[in-house]
Amino acid sequence: MTVTPSVARPAPSALLLAGRVVAVMRAGHAREYAPVIDALVAGGVASIELTLSTEGVFDLLPRLVEDFGDTAEIGVGTITATDEAETALDQGAAFLVTPTMQPEVIAAAVRRGVPVFPGGLTPTELLTGWQCGATAVKLFPASTVGPGYIGQLRGPFPALQVVPSGGVGIDDAPAWIAAGAVAVSLGGPLLRDAFSGGSPAALTERAKRVSSLVAEAADA
Repeated sequence: MTVTPSVARPAPSALLLAGRVVAVMRAGHAREYAPVIDALVAGGVASIELTLSTEGVFDLLPRLVEDFGDTAEIGVGTITATDEAETALDQGAAFLVTPTMQPEVIAAAVRRGVPVFPGGLTPTELLTGWQCGATAVKLFPASTVGPGYIGQLRGPFPALQVVPSGGVGIDDAPAWIAAGAVAVSLGGPLLRDAFSGGSPAALTERAKRVSSLVAEAADA
């Protein structure tokens, strides 16, 4: 059974609609995040997902939100429980991301008007999230189905908004945007060695490349 939201569906942020790329951050500790976020923002990727599989996210989230101000939006992902959602919202998360479809987590974000991107793969899971008030549903793992899946979903669900995540590479991103994705979510293919001594300049160049490819696809 799905839950129809009693308040308006939270809209995607202006930053997300402008950049169309979400960087998924996984590190040993959240203290490693700041210089990597700097490099991403320099390359045009300003929507940043801090995953709860990283230690110290809640300890440092308020500072990161403050430090990056209007240059980036800092969201929290890998949320699997309502208390995690509430803590993230209380500490200023700009958006929430979940790996699975949990209506109670979606509801927590919807009540407070914060964008939420719940994960699912099957039509049932994705429609459930959409009917619960998701800003867009996170198609995960996206690489198992490919961009054509969006068109198939839009047949019965023409209003459904999708953000693919999981196995999406830089060169794959334009096809997803062309297929109708709101944005694309990239982890390893974008970050690569950013948390193990990799060059910040090289990360910025990768961010610039995916931003350019996505912009071209969106304008086509």
